[in-house]
Amino acid sequence: MNPTLATISGALLGVVVGAGLVLVFVAARRTRQPVQRIDESQLAPGLIEVLDALQAPSVVVGPDDIVVRASGAAHVMGLVRADRVVPATVTDAMAKVRRDLRPRDREVVRDPALRDDRGLRTIEVHIAPLSRGFVLLLANDVTESRRLDTVRRDFVANVSHELKTPTGALALLAEAVREAANDPAAVTKFADRMNHEAIRLSNLITELLDLTRVQDSGPLSEPDEVAIDAVVAEAVDATRMAAGARRIAVTITGTEGLTAYGDKTQLVTAVSNLLGNAIAYSPEGTRVAVTMRSDDSMVELSVSDQGIGIPKDDQDRIFERFYRVDPARSRETGGTGLGLSIVKHVVANHGGEITVWSSPGEGSTFTLRLPCTADAADLATAAPPVGTADSGEGPGDTKPRIRLVS
Repeated sequence: MNPTLATISGALLGVVVGAGLVLVFVAARRTRQPVQRIDESQLAPGLIEVLDALQAPSVVVGPDDIVVRASGAAHVMGLVRADRVVPATVTDAMAKVRRDLRPRDREVVRDPALRDDRGLRTIEVHIAPLSRGFVLLLANDVTESRRLDTVRRDFVANVSHELKTPTGALALLAEAVREAANDPAAVTKFADRMNHEAIRLSNLITELLDLTRVQDSGPLSEPDEVAIDAVVAEAVDATRMAAGARRIAVTITGTEGLTAYGDKTQLVTAVSNLLGNAIAYSPEGTRVAVTMRSDDSMVELSVSDQGIGIPKDDQDRIFERFYRVDPARSRETGGTGLGLSIVKHVVANHGGEITVWSSPGEGSTFTLRLPCTADAADLATAAPPVGTADSGEGPGDTKPRIRLVS
């Protein structure tokens, strides 16, 4: 090749390569340049002050979907991450708001972006258009209200079912009595059954009222010193007939003269329910023991039986409303499935806790721990009210594991 031509070709190639490198360098610099942020001064006058005064999490998004301003609550909720609104359902709604210039409401249900230490959350977001393509988001955490709505619906459904059973039985038995008017033995049999169903219905209504009362009262507003001896005596007296009918001896042991800080009526209700369950689920001719003891700040009251026991898999759920380990036996004994739920709420109202030890075929022990002074009551509210004890050789050989049961 001609030396002059080779020199010219090499120079041209160098120019082309150099120009390409320059273009690549400029393009790379452009991609690394930060996004131009919009100044909050471009927002409508007074908007920042109004958002500062709001308690609700708030976000202002610019025309390019970059977050211009977000409250701390919006970041905590998980609505905003870095400079973007996270839930896809919200960003889709924002685009529609810009297009239609009409406010929209969007409920975000259990989006993975909205997780906190309690799990997934549900939020309601109101999205409104502002001037020049800006969009305003106002959020509200409705997780707890949705949970309560579900609880209420389940409660109404359960109550309706529980009331339908004895009322339906009474209607059928009344018809049977009318048809057996000429058979005195049959009339007596049906009348006894009607009485059983009427008592079951009365017990259900009474326990529903008790549950409503202890749930509505919440933490005690006017607690006082309560003699544990008197609480136990009233509870034993209330269950005396049931114990006698099954020839079950109720014994009281432990330290006398103890006091707890709380409400006597609620405590009598709780202990009566524990004794009633112990008697109902124990074989005839056995023993139920009530034991009292205390340490520096808490009073312990235990109810132990020699009954059928509770399987380990069921121990997590026995404090739920209407939950029964053995529904057939509950119908036989007239149990409503509300007793232990009432006990749980009473204990929670007192800032105490309840633990359970049970082994199938050996019996069960329920232990209430209640504050014995006003100072102890103030400190005790930090602990969950319900726990279970791992199955072992007996109630005294295990350490309770505290965990909340709904």
